[in-house]
Amino acid sequence: MVSSKDVAKYAGVSQTTVSRVLNTPHLVKGPTYKKVMAAIDDLNYIPDGNARSLVQKKTDTIALVSGPLYNPFFVDTTTSIVNYANKNGFKINVHFSNDENLSETYNSIFENKVDGIILSSILLEDPIFDKLEKSGIPFITYNRKHKSNKNFVEMDNEQAGFLAADYLLSLKHETICWVGGPLEISTFKGRYNGFLKAFQKKAVAVKQEQVFITDTSKDELYQAFLKMEKLPEKPTAIHAATDAIAIQMMDFYISAGYRVPEDISIIGIDNVEMSQHASISLTTVGISSPIGLGQLAIENLIKMIQEKNKACIQITESVRIFERKTSVEK
Repeated sequence: MVSSKDVAKYAGVSQTTVSRVLNTPHLVKGPTYKKVMAAIDDLNYIPDGNARSLVQKKTDTIALVSGPLYNPFFVDTTTSIVNYANKNGFKINVHFSNDENLSETYNSIFENKVDGIILSSILLEDPIFDKLEKSGIPFITYNRKHKSNKNFVEMDNEQAGFLAADYLLSLKHETICWVGGPLEISTFKGRYNGFLKAFQKKAVAVKQEQVFITDTSKDELYQAFLKMEKLPEKPTAIHAATDAIAIQMMDFYISAGYRVPEDISIIGIDNVEMSQHASISLTTVGISSPIGLGQLAIENLIKMIQEKNKACIQITESVRIFERKTSVEK
């Protein structure tokens, strides 16, 4: 393997000069720079990124901890985060994680030097938050937040849950089932609280059998669907806590012979790109801004890194209804 020492000998310069060309090229005279770069090309020398990061005290690398790819929200946000970071000179190490293997994921990140961390996988009372703060590494959460209310970008989840439920109630649906994930997660807790508030406003009772809290996997959602089918009073509408859940519930109902929205109305939250496709056309709630949560988060994180800004980021985006074809009046 070719070393920087070999490059120095080939170019007729010192090893220190090679290091300067790689790390601080603006301090090297033009002819010397060209001579060293020619040697690098001739010898096909590949610089050691780890060694360079030790010298520069930065890696130009950001760790992204994303949720599972069966949720199109994370497909959309991962794409926007990676694209924006790359355009601004940063590489992204992506870790697709679920709440069961988070400790392993974070241990791996802490063991490898990165300039910043952007994450969507955090619980309201997650102990990892303290470790993130003590690490000294700039970080930001998106779509979820910790109970400390520090360094996050989210939508107004409670208002999103309220708007979705209020919309279904305005269509004269009374038997509405809520389907979402664990309430230890800020996203689901906020959206569930908004769902309840809409019913309270209309003085309509929510029965316990109308609420389905799952791990959001396909198998668990299917079990929820089967339980709905056995209810004495079947729902006429589904309030899904995410678009991913809504699309999966649509599939279950259509496969069972139901028509959406004639037999069952369905609304989601997130307004992911897939929801906008003509073949799905999901009625949903999403942020009002054309810039997604992922890009908002990575923009703020890179600003924190570049400006060495330790200010607390607190961004809650307003939301609105995107009325499409999966919900009609009862």
